[in-house]
Amino acid sequence: MTKKLLPLLVLAALSAAVDAATPPGTLVVAQGLDDIVSLDPAEANELSSIQTVPSLYQRLVQPDRDNPEKITPILAESWQADPAAKTLTIKLKPDAKFASGNPLRPEDVIYSYTRAVILNKSPAFILNVLGWQPDNIASQLKKLDDHTLELRWTADVSPAVALNILSTPIASIVDEKQVAPNAKDSDFGNGWLKMHSAGSGAYKMRVYQPHQAIVLEANSSAPGGAPKLKSIIIKNVPDPASRRLLIQQGDADVARDLGADQIAALQGKPGVKVLSIPSAEQNYLVFNTGNSANPLLKNPAFWEAARWLVDYNGITKDLLKGQYFVHQSFLPVGLPGALDNNPFTFNPQKAKDILAKAGIKEAHFTLDVENKPPFITIAQSMQASFAQGGVKVDLLPAAGSQVYARVRAKQHQAAIRLWIPDYFDAHSNASAFAYNDGKSSTVAGLNGWQIPELNKATLAAVAEPDAAKRLDLYKNMQEALQRSSPYVFIDQGKTQIVVRDNVKGYQQGLNADMVWYDRVTK
Repeated sequence: MTKKLLPLLVLAALSAAVDAATPPGTLVVAQGLDDIVSLDPAEANELSSIQTVPSLYQRLVQPDRDNPEKITPILAESWQADPAAKTLTIKLKPDAKFASGNPLRPEDVIYSYTRAVILNKSPAFILNVLGWQPDNIASQLKKLDDHTLELRWTADVSPAVALNILSTPIASIVDEKQVAPNAKDSDFGNGWLKMHSAGSGAYKMRVYQPHQAIVLEANSSAPGGAPKLKSIIIKNVPDPASRRLLIQQGDADVARDLGADQIAALQGKPGVKVLSIPSAEQNYLVFNTGNSANPLLKNPAFWEAARWLVDYNGITKDLLKGQYFVHQSFLPVGLPGALDNNPFTFNPQKAKDILAKAGIKEAHFTLDVENKPPFITIAQSMQASFAQGGVKVDLLPAAGSQVYARVRAKQHQAAIRLWIPDYFDAHSNASAFAYNDGKSSTVAGLNGWQIPELNKATLAAVAEPDAAKRLDLYKNMQEALQRSSPYVFIDQGKTQIVVRDNVKGYQQGLNADMVWYDRVTK
């Protein structure tokens, strides 16, 4: 009876919390939660899921929240890398405990990685980068003593890449002693972890009611120290206008995913602050060089001209109202190795000169685009700006699923697309834009770009053990794509969060999973 009543009582308290000023010691977050499929870190891959997982679980390592270019130990105390042997020897923090009180053991790490690979849920491809597969994972993980284990990998990647892979949400460590007894039909506890937590994070799950709310309570024994607040209520508020009203009235402490107009309406309002945080999201224009219906698409001179026909400032400042900023290389600002130069501006006369020199006349192409902001907004701007350079653009707006299907089928001439790194490492983007082995569905492959030399450069960079040399390789690759490629990188997004002005210590980073509540006070 008590167990059945608990969720109802908590949700009743939740309703009261958002009908009046938020209670002290509790952070109330208003956002959409309808995207959540699971809160099991082996399966969590939706935005709301991977924003929640870091509060519940920890990883061996993660990018330092104050200096994300540096990998910092979390549950690991130290590590030793052997690039030649493709191994990491990890020493665990001897006093680390899960929220259950169970001590952290090498067996927990082995169990966590094994279940993630064998379950093979949607984010498993990240661990597959190491060459880990269901049929070999057992041989890649070995306990050395009560606080030490050895990790091996088969892929040609450097230890730096391996560490970055281990810093992702799917590499979160779960408490085997708590999860294993709740396993059913060889699911490694996946069904149970959809609704419960078994981690060592700053918070632990109190209640999760799908499509209603997530209620977290402080984990006083968290290895990183107890959080500042006693609880967090993440309330599902599907309507952005309702989220704006809650934050403006003081009935929520944090509001996420507000539109540009709603953000603009809150700027300067008493009692609230708008935080603009760079995200790794990028928008780009790509030409399908493999589409024989339009020979223009594979002409490097046309690619060069196109870079001078985008009104970058008009798009980011005027149309998208500061929710994006100009960025013109394939690594987002904030990711190690990213170029921050923007060599191209809107210059239709320069584009005309390039086209004339190449003998290109009556240039035209069709542009597939999702019929929603920011994509259709960017496309309409391009249609007008390309016309000033003598290039006709015919828009083909459609639902996102239709655009995605056409690009996957290589039926498009050009498209405006979105890219977000799958993990916090330059290889995530380089392997998409600068690699085409003819087999994988990389961005380069889907657009028919044949690049044998860049393929070699991409493989060399991911295998390079020297960090400085590796960053130089990525800088060279970005410059090469700026000089000549079928991509026009347009902008990079900002995550805009609205908080009440008494909320202090909120932190969010470049990648979607870099959301931290443990230092928040109010």
